[in-house]
Amino acid sequence: MAARHIYKIIFVSQGKMYEIYARSVSQGSLFGFIEVEKLVFGERSSVVVDPSEERIKSEFESVKRTYIPMHAVIRIDEVEKQGVSKISSVEGGNVTQFPMPVYPPGGQGTDKGN
Repeated sequence: MAARHIYKIIFVSQGKMYEIYARSVSQGSLFGFIEVEKLVFGERSSVVVDPSEERIKSEFESVKRTYIPMHAVIRIDEVEKQGVSKISSVEGGNVTQFPMPVYPPGGQGTDKGN
């Protein structure tokens, strides 16, 4: 039986750190973006509800595929089992994202008219 891959993707968006789980992650067709498909959320009983996971689930409720800017991705891990998806604040942390210029492939935008 083939193993079912699950990926944990951690990224930053609008001052919040997102941790989501998906079955498919690729570079995608949009330059500079990571394509994430088949998002998975934990199965919960009707008695216990995790408000942080409910918030992220409602945000991605009708999303079939999402594109995350490459420079916003902190980490992508292939994991054996799914954890809890969550959104947390990054204010006041001691980790700052390093700014990176993004250039199109093939050296476009440089002076080639020698």
